Amino acid sequence: MKKLVTVFCTSILLLTGCIPSLEKEGEVVQEDAVDEENKTTGIIPSYNISDDYYKTILPFESSPARGMVVSNLNTRVDMDEFEQGLMRIAKTKYSTEDYLFRGGQYISRDLVSAWLKRKYTDEQAQAAGVEPEDNIGLNPPLVAGDDPHKANKNSPIYLAHIMEHNYLKRVDDETVELGGVVIGLALNSVHYYQTEQYGTTYNTNIDPDVLVQEGKKIAAEVLTRLRGMEELSKVPITIALFKQEKRNSVVPGNFIAYTHVGQGESNIKEWTNVNEDYVLFPSNDAMESHREDATTFLNFQTDVESYFPDFNGVVGKAFYVNDELNSIDIDINIQFNGEAEVIGFTQYVAGLVMKYFGEELKVEVNVLSVSGPEALIVKDRKADEPYVYIY
Repeated sequence: MKKLVTVFCTSILLLTGCIPSLEKEGEVVQEDAVDEENKTTGIIPSYNISDDYYKTILPFESSPARGMVVSNLNTRVDMDEFEQGLMRIAKTKYSTEDYLFRGGQYISRDLVSAWLKRKYTDEQAQAAGVEPEDNIGLNPPLVAGDDPHKANKNSPIYLAHIMEHNYLKRVDDETVELGGVVIGLALNSVHYYQTEQYGTTYNTNIDPDVLVQEGKKIAAEVLTRLRGMEELSKVPITIALFKQEKRNSVVPGNFIAYTHVGQGESNIKEWTNVNEDYVLFPSNDAMESHREDATTFLNFQTDVESYFPDFNGVVGKAFYVNDELNSIDIDINIQFNGEAEVIGFTQYVAGLVMKYFGEELKVEVNVLSVSGPEALIVKDRKADEPYVYIY
């Protein structure tokens, strides 16, 4: 616990101590690639909590489509993973040392909404009074027929959301410019639909192979449209495909592929497959696909549950990269009976974390009660001991 408190206090001192000098030492000019006279001044913070994270220019520029992800994705865990995973993919091209993060500035809220719609057939567009230039939906048209269920199954909504991130690079010590754009396309693994307004919601699973095929077709069209924007006609663009989970899932979906398109290029040449997956512990899926890790977790769970007679449960969310366990987040729910019990229990669990999980694995444990968070345990890779914090 002392370690965590010390690190926290040091961070505060560094942040507050550096603020006065940031304006002098970190001031840069952002240049516009199209209009050289359109320049804005920003500040780059000199302090970075980790090399794993991008710095941002102050004041922070939020995306005009900010917040839309909340209504467009199925779960909070999908929302978090969509953005965090998109940054992981960005780092394959844009290093945290050489690039700065900025919220996407080129795809507006209205444009996102328009692109997420179904495209009309010519007859549908004429009947609805939609002009060709406004008929820009990226999802397939729903062809009306005698059976609305068959129509939805044959033409599901593939594209659920579009997210844009911008990455700025230094031109010199005092100037930065747009160095790359990263686009995330969130795709549905399940299509939910209604056959009448305010009626029953039905669902149909989307074939994974079809989803990848359709996602790549959508990506090609998105690239064409981005290249049609003067500001993005030459900048490098990365497009990544994310498959979101069903609505009641407790684990998030995952990225399945991405492509880098070089400066000025207008065609996608190749895709890189992403082998990532989230697995719930304990579960039948975990035991079938990762038996050794699932058994280790069950042993950890058994030891944790032996501490309290009125224990409520242990749940883990494991993250796999190339079929190797990369990290695991664990929630432990307890019945709160006083601070002393929480301290003793947390110390016990910290010892179990070091006992059961290898040094190459990052582990985060949240101890919770009906009152809220009670304790946090974090074991970083190759750490000799975990950081522990009692709330």
